[in-house]
Amino acid sequence: MSKYDKAHFGIIRFVHETLYGVFVDPYDWLRATGLSAGQKVLEVGCGPGSFTIPAAEMVGERGRVYAIDNNPAAVDYMKRKILRQGVTNVDVMLVDASRTGMPDGFFDTIFLFGVVHALWNQIDAVTAEAHRILRTRGVLSISKSPVPESKIIDAVSGAGKFRFMQKTSRVMNFEKLQETESP
Repeated sequence: MSKYDKAHFGIIRFVHETLYGVFVDPYDWLRATGLSAGQKVLEVGCGPGSFTIPAAEMVGERGRVYAIDNNPAAVDYMKRKILRQGVTNVDVMLVDASRTGMPDGFFDTIFLFGVVHALWNQIDAVTAEAHRILRTRGVLSISKSPVPESKIIDAVSGAGKFRFMQKTSRVMNFEKLQETESP
């Protein structure tokens, strides 16, 4: 793990565990995705777990959260955090969001909260992978970011793999389409 990985994660962790909590209610964002008990959920870019633990509570013991990040410092931290908190329905993995290795049609919901700007240069590959691993009618949720909302909607729904469904004040939802459907 590089010094950059550790330093970058240290900044993200500080912001999320201090300032972020003042302005963000993770349960509001997760409710906006339609998350419910028993679901299999993928969190892309878990960072320090601001959404991971609440998502695990919402899907319950019958559900499962797969939290991925491409920063080894974040993955190490999250593995220790879930052990410390006794969370048993979360798997944390060091994985690239554009090549997860997950099975086709495996997830009910995938969410990218606070990371789409960092993945923007590979958004086509990330959404193609999300399409592959989401079940039909599964939901891809993306939080608003420095990237303009219209660009996100165009990038995600433009390839005909997702239909823009709705947005809340912070979250945009897209439904996975079957290969034969049109947006």
